[in-house]
Formats: sequence, structure tokens, C-alpha cells
Amino acid sequence: MTAAELQQYLHTHIPLSAAMQVMVQHASADMVELQAPLEPNVNHRGTAFGGSIATLATLAGWSLLRIRLDGMEPLPHLVIQHQEMHFSAPIIGPLLTRARFPAGTDWAAFLAMLENRGRARLQLTAEVLSGTQPAARMEGLFVALKV
Repeated sequence: MTAAELQQYLHTHIPLSAAMQVMVQHASADMVELQAPLEPNVNHRGTAFGGSIATLATLAGWSLLRIRLDGMEPLPHLVIQHQEMHFSAPIIGPLLTRARFPAGTDWAAFLAMLENRGRARLQLTAEVLSGTQPAARMEGLFVALKV
């Protein structure tokens, strides 16, 4: 799945991503990078709204798992089961988030669990930047459910 295909998929299947004007900057099995302008995601203080930050981080993690499962028939349902957000600095410009596939993760075991039990869980992290500095971090537990 290319960056353009992922962006179209998000805007079609998760309409909030279109309203937030989410743009896919990078999409691979190892990393997803999403960006959104401040204007549609601004709060009353002129900084990024916390809900938009959390949503963008969730979309990055979800997208990473979606890309990794691309081509699987039928495609499993993907949901977030648990999420924790940590905000460390205000974001005063475009929102940029990165989710990387965790080193040392046994992807074969994840797929085997999905096949044998009909569900598999994966802990993913996304970092949201303000310029080049970390501003927020999401720890999320994502679940793939066999259809």
C-alpha cells in the first residue's frame, strides 16, 4: 500500500481523517508518518487540540498495522483496545506523527495467534512532534480480529 493509497483509504473509511486534513507522508511496513495542518485541529489557545493529537497518533499506529496486514484475505478488523497519551509540549504548527514497527517484535507469532485464536494484539507507539521536538507520545494496544 502506497502513501497515496493509504491516505485515500483513511479519508474514505475514517472520515475524521479527511476533516482533520491528514496527509500521509510515508507509508511502509516499518514506519508510518502522518501530518495534519494546525488550522482544522486548533484549540481555543491557538495550539493543537489534544483530541486531534490523540487521533493522529492513533491513526498512525492503526495505519502501520493495516499496512502490515495488507493483502490478507479477508482483511482482519483492526481496533484499538487501550491507549495512553502523554503530552509534554504544546504544538503550535503542523502536527507530525510517526509510528515505527517495534524492533524485536515476533511478527510470525502475531500472525500465528491471529490464525489460531482469531485475534492478536500488538503494542505500538507513536510520537507526535512540534517542529523537530517531541510534544506527545501515544502507547496503544491494537487488536486484529479475524473476520
